This record gives sequence, structure tokens and C-alpha cells, in this order.
Amino acid sequence: MKRHLLALAFSFALFACGSDASRTTDLGQPPDASFFIPGPDAGPPSCPEAWKACSEAFTYPAGNETSVELRGDFRADGWMSGVAMVKLGNQWTAKVNVPYNKQVQYKFFTNGTTWTIDPAQPTITDASSSINNVRAPVQCAAPLCEEPGAVAAGVYDWRDAVIYFVFVDRFFDGNSANNCDVSGVSSSMVNYMGGDWAGLKKKIDDGYFADLGVNTLWVTVPADNTDEKGKGAGQDNHSYSAFHGYWPKNLDPKNPEGCFGSAADLKALIASAHGKGIKVLFDYAMVHVHKSAEIVSKNPSWFWPQYDGTRNCICGQGCDWNADGKRCWFTDYLPHWDYTNTAARAYSVQNVIDWVTEYGIDGLRLDAIKHVDDRWLTDLRARLTSGVVAEQSPQQRFYLVGETFSYTQSDLKYYVDPSSKLDGQFDFPERLALIKSVLMRKSDMSDLATFLDQNDEAYGANAVMSPFAGNHDLGRVIHMAEDTPLWDEWSNEDKSRSWSNQPTQPTAVSAYERLANAYAVLFTNRGAPLLYYGDEVGLAGAGDPDNRRMMPWSGLSTNQTFLRDRVSALLKIRAAHPATRRGKRTTMSASADTWLYKLSATGDELYVAINRSNTAATVNGLPSGSYSELLTNTAAAGGAGVLIPARQARVFVAK
Repeated sequence: MKRHLLALAFSFALFACGSDASRTTDLGQPPDASFFIPGPDAGPPSCPEAWKACSEAFTYPAGNETSVELRGDFRADGWMSGVAMVKLGNQWTAKVNVPYNKQVQYKFFTNGTTWTIDPAQPTITDASSSINNVRAPVQCAAPLCEEPGAVAAGVYDWRDAVIYFVFVDRFFDGNSANNCDVSGVSSSMVNYMGGDWAGLKKKIDDGYFADLGVNTLWVTVPADNTDEKGKGAGQDNHSYSAFHGYWPKNLDPKNPEGCFGSAADLKALIASAHGKGIKVLFDYAMVHVHKSAEIVSKNPSWFWPQYDGTRNCICGQGCDWNADGKRCWFTDYLPHWDYTNTAARAYSVQNVIDWVTEYGIDGLRLDAIKHVDDRWLTDLRARLTSGVVAEQSPQQRFYLVGETFSYTQSDLKYYVDPSSKLDGQFDFPERLALIKSVLMRKSDMSDLATFLDQNDEAYGANAVMSPFAGNHDLGRVIHMAEDTPLWDEWSNEDKSRSWSNQPTQPTAVSAYERLANAYAVLFTNRGAPLLYYGDEVGLAGAGDPDNRRMMPWSGLSTNQTFLRDRVSALLKIRAAHPATRRGKRTTMSASADTWLYKLSATGDELYVAINRSNTAATVNGLPSGSYSELLTNTAAAGGAGVLIPARQARVFVAK
């Protein structure tokens, strides 16, 4: 057994930053580096222009075709997924909703094999030199309002989720009787520290997450892990315990990780969360098991061999992380599942279903998804849809979010398809753009605006991606926000300080204000944003394992309290305003240091201003009218520039 920290609860007083004078409007002009898009006077919010649609009929002359599909840019996936046309007399016809007042290009896909156009209708040559039919812009008297990604009534909309990653062992010790100790590890920081499901339940019951504004918990892998120590992956020669949960030994859901508590404790945690309207995601490690797992000795053919006759297939050593990524072992004690083996795949998928049904959870975080055979994922989605979801009334969307550690959009998109694969992934490309622009000041704020404009639809209209700033594999994000960042936007060199010369808690307010600005962007844009435990107070730490320190429950600095309260304020704004979760974003002005954007949803509209500069800046683009500023609870006037204090964000809603 080992010692643990005594946890104390803390209060939640809302903290406003900046003097009254800094909140007044100003008649200054936009800086030379900015671009400015004039906007109309603020009026009552209505359906965003981009969501308006008109119902239009399309026809194709009937011949000997057996089937005809209408395809085109009338919707996001319209070129890939067609609308079946019906044969009526001497023509095929279909009625679809087309964007209001926008030209539509389309084509016909006949007999499931052939692209064709109707020569009797207008045509256009597109950018790739293809000839398409074209429909002139349509303005209907009573346009429909089609919100992209909208879900059926009574179904939980995962765009409303705010995910908090609870690293169970490092969160709160609610029952010292289940504390564990693994002898021979390199340091106490890689041993168990006592956090458990009872401790997490206590924080749920105490209202910590409700006060913060979090409504979804991602809980570390609950499966029983090895009691052995293990060397770190790659060049890390330190010995670790399995406190993180990624070395599963026993996959039986009725016998979860004893260092975190009992099955009854885990069920009590979930019941408490659900009682407060909080969803629960389990982390699931499906790439490998620990070599001591009985399933390895009983079914050796279910795992790729470490030695294939010519090489030692350890990732990054004898085998390549990418070319051999679906079979190479992460380390020599983690046998990699062979999901090309039908029996192995069926066993693993059934094990997931068993965990889901045993505990009644709402979704899964799938670890390192690119390292498993695609059929595992499609089989899992099919089983969830035909079994778990089909038994619900109304049927709910079971959320699958994956981890593909890549900064290339196409790598992530490959696995995103809510009907057959993932609902979304943790958005590493967005994180990179956010860190570079808001925290490290390497890219302009206008660059971030441009990136997010194309990123919004990069994964499909129905995808629910999870944007984030920090996670458990990267050096703590607060250090990227310091006046002189400790490592770069890729977190290079964060591991160099994991075991010695570990960073201390930053003392300058500037780092906390910059991180608050990053959260202002994350929490007022689409997706299900992720908050890594401790980042709400700017917890210090280098790379793994130093980025997994015990959660501080007392002794917070004024700066940490400011950050936590700003997170809470932003999340309360997000909860109150659908436009922040699913609205259409329009940039009103952007420059090197500032960004003002409008968020519009049906019946809801607000404006967000970000100033990353170390001095106050006048931001233009807020339409004429009277506004309430929601973070400081002050009045503001549009039409002229608004003065935003140094390293601050402001959120305006029309009175």
C-alpha cells in the first residue's frame, strides 16, 4: 500500500479580468495587417444563410436505364452518395433540397456504373474539366432551414458534449483500501498514486463537473492490467507500472482493475454520472494485451508473432510504425492482436459489447485505431448498431471517437464514417493550428481562421470531431503558452524534461490568459471539445510521465483560479447558446493578433473576439447595436471598434 494526497474541495467564484476602462468601446481603426468584412446592423437572429434550402425537382429523360441516381454538390456528400430517382412515364424524377440562392452542379449516375449528363439542360465545365449539368441559383419564398449534422428529436446530439479526460489513478483517492504498489519501478511518479472510481464518483457527487460545465467523462481503461512492471516504449529505459491502463491482462468486464476499485464501484460511478446528466466513455485498448494475459497462451494464433522469421517486429525497430503498423508490437511485452484472424476479431468485438452492456456506457474512446485491421472497427460498429442501439427507445447514437496520432487530415478522415466506422477523432490538425496561432504566436490569427474554415467540413457533415489543446501524450499545454515556450508546437523536447529538471508551475499570468484564449476558440466552435484533467488549472508537467501528475485540489494560485473560472464561464456560455456548438461561423475581421467571428444558428447569434496581443487592441467588425458582453457582464456598443484587453477574449450577444 502507498501514501496518497489529501484532497480538498475548492470554491467556484467567477473571476473577471481587466479594468472597467478596458471594456469600453473605441473608435480606432483596424490595424494595417487586418482584413475587415463589414456587417449589417445586428437584428433578430434567424436561419443562417448557409443553412437555407429550397425544394427542387430534377428530371432525366427515360431510356433503357434500370436505375438513375442524382448526384451533385447540393449537399456535402452529394457526389459520393446519390439520391435515387423514380421513373414516371417518360422521365426519371427526384426532389431534393438545394442551397438557397446558390448555383448547383449535378450529374446522373445510371445503372450503378455510368456518369452522364442531360444534354437538354444547361451545362458547365468544372475546375477538373468535367462537364456537369448546372442549376441556376434558386430563391424560394419560404426556404427550409437545414442544419448540417442535425439529429432526430429525442436523440442525444454529441455536438453538445464537452469531454473531460479523467486519468483515474491521478485524479482523487476515494478509497485507500484499494491502493496498489508495484515494486521496482523507476520512480513514484510511474507507480500507482491511489486515484480510483470511488474518488471520481465523489467529485461527480460534489458537483465538480457540473460547476465546471463538463457533461461527458472519458475514463481510463477499466480492464484489469498486469501487476508487473514494464520498460517504457522506444528509447525510454525506465520501469513503469500499468497505472495508465494500457497493458490489459484480464478482459473480463466483471473483474475490472482492482487498483481502481470493484465492478460495483464502477457501476456506482456510472449511475452517479447518469443521475447528473453526464455521459461516460470508456477508454478501450484493442491493439494489444500484456504478454501475461491467459488469452495469449491459450490462443497464440490470435496474435501476430514478435519474430516473423527474418526480423524482430517491434514498432520502430524491426518493423515500421506505418508500413507494419497493424501488426508490429509496441514493446516486447505487448503482443499485437491479429484481427485478420476471424476468431480473434469476433472475440475482441464481443468483449467490447460485453463491457458496453455490463456497464451501460454511452461511448468509447478507441486507442490507436490506425493500428488495428479495419474490419475490427466495421464489425464493432455493425454490432453496436444492430444490438446495443437497436434495443434502445428512442435509439441513441453510441459515440465512437478514435485516436489517430497524425497531423494530416486525410489520415483521420479515413476512419470517420458514423454509419460504419467512427463518429469522429481527436483533431490533431486543429490542435496544431490552435497552438501555433493562439499560444505560441508563430502563425497569425487570420491563418487560424482560414484553417478552421476548411477544417469545419473536412470530415463530413455528420462527423463529431473532438478538438483539444492538451492530452496525456504531450507535454502540458500551459508551457506552450508561456512568454518563452518550453517546447515547440509538436511537443518536441517535452520528454527531455520528464525525469529531471521538470518544469514548475508558471507564475506569469500571461500563460494562463493565452490558454484561456485557446479555450475561448475551442468552446465556441463545433465539435465535442476535450479537456485533459488538470488543464483547467494549467497544471505543469513535461512529457509522459510528468504530464500525469496528481490532480491538485488545494493550493491553487490566483492565476490557476482565474483559468479554471474562465473555463467554467466559457462552458456555461456554450451550454446556453447552440450557436457555439453547432452554428455557422463567419469571420468579421482577422489580423495577425485578433479575430472576430459571428456564430449563427436558428434563433441564436453571438460574436466572439480574441486578442492574443500583449497590448489592448481595437477589433472591428461588430455590427451596430447594443450588446451584452457575457464574460464580464458588461454592456458594449457595436458599429465602431471594440477595445479588447491584452490576451483576452470577449463574447457579445445583442440585447
